[in-house]
Amino acid sequence: MQLKPAAPGPSLVVCDTCRFSADAREDEHGQRGGARLAEALRVVQALDPRYAAVTVETMPCLFACTEHCTVHLRAAAKVGYVLGRFAPDADAARALLDYATAYADSEHGRVPFKQWPEGVKGHFIVRTPPEGMLVE
Repeated sequence: MQLKPAAPGPSLVVCDTCRFSADAREDEHGQRGGARLAEALRVVQALDPRYAAVTVETMPCLFACTEHCTVHLRAAAKVGYVLGRFAPDADAARALLDYATAYADSEHGRVPFKQWPEGVKGHFIVRTPPEGMLVE
């Protein structure tokens, strides 16, 4: 394993080796769901300047293998979130980017529930504390 620098600021780190769905490892073309979700995120992001503050990055395996289409939302000094069980499509990408934009605008990574897009509800797997901090 080798580490590489990540972009500064808020980012959605997509597991590009994630399963396509709970039942299938790949789609009918042999593509993994995580790779398709990353592609959908980049396409949706390119079409809407509201999403420019969030970087979409990929890495192999977030170790959430019991789930599929998993992403890690993170930023310095903010609580992070791992979300999964998405369809690798534009609707999921839009919901993730809408949530990530609200997250980027938040002080500590807490987005009020009333601001959550429907497409992320029920997809949270875990939250992670920022380095050197805990949530009270």
